[in-house]
Amino acid sequence: MSTTLNLQRITEQTIDVAKQAGAFIREQALTFDVGAVKTKSLNSLVSYVDVESEKMLVNALKQIVPQASFLTEEKTVATSETEYRWIIDPLDGTTNFIHKIPVYSVSVALYRGDEPLVGVVYEVNRDECFYAHHQGGAFCNGKKIEVTRATKLADTLIATGFPFEDFKYIDKYVGALRNMMTHTLGVRRLGSAAADLAYVAMGRFDGFFEYNLNAWDVAAGILLVKEAGGVVSDFSSGNDYLFGREILACNPSIQREMLQQFSLAGT
Repeated sequence: MSTTLNLQRITEQTIDVAKQAGAFIREQALTFDVGAVKTKSLNSLVSYVDVESEKMLVNALKQIVPQASFLTEEKTVATSETEYRWIIDPLDGTTNFIHKIPVYSVSVALYRGDEPLVGVVYEVNRDECFYAHHQGGAFCNGKKIEVTRATKLADTLIATGFPFEDFKYIDKYVGALRNMMTHTLGVRRLGSAAADLAYVAMGRFDGFFEYNLNAWDVAAGILLVKEAGGVVSDFSSGNDYLFGREILACNPSIQREMLQQFSLAGT
């Protein structure tokens, strides 16, 4: 992919911005009042921490790539489509944050059309920053990371996220989950898709699947997995995973077996 942007430099700057937002979130967690929570829709919560984190990110990212537009979860800036676009989740794992469960992340990605250029996931409580840029490899806190090399689904640990808002595919999801549970070493649910994908990239999980996600949940993690040697698809082995609201990410050797579990579940 040809681009006039200095992706290495943009990645470094984005890391700094994500860490600043993470520091704000970490500070607010010490005194956060659950009374400040608002409900956006069924089981979808938001707090002033989400909103203020997003404002911090948007204001800083505007300086890094001034020509880029934004797609953000909390809609603190108008959504538009330009050649370059930032896709942001200012606090992925809000429900965990509210309940003081220490798994939540800042997720920032820069896209050119449908192609990821830069991806940064900052896992706040572990102070781990996962990052990648196009054709530059994937890293965590300065160390190169790679997906696992497991060759059989039976030898893998898989991550998922439970449906929380749209339940029309719940039976098919439960069928796929049952198949994963009975064909792997186990299934984990952290509550932050951005962290799940980062952990796939790092090799903590062999694979991850979830539906009913939004682009800001997965945009950065997609690039992390790809640059770490992994593969990403929808549940039908297609490419509709950024906006298609379903995603499967794993090491290449187990992709076929993972996809088979969805076929067997009728998805």
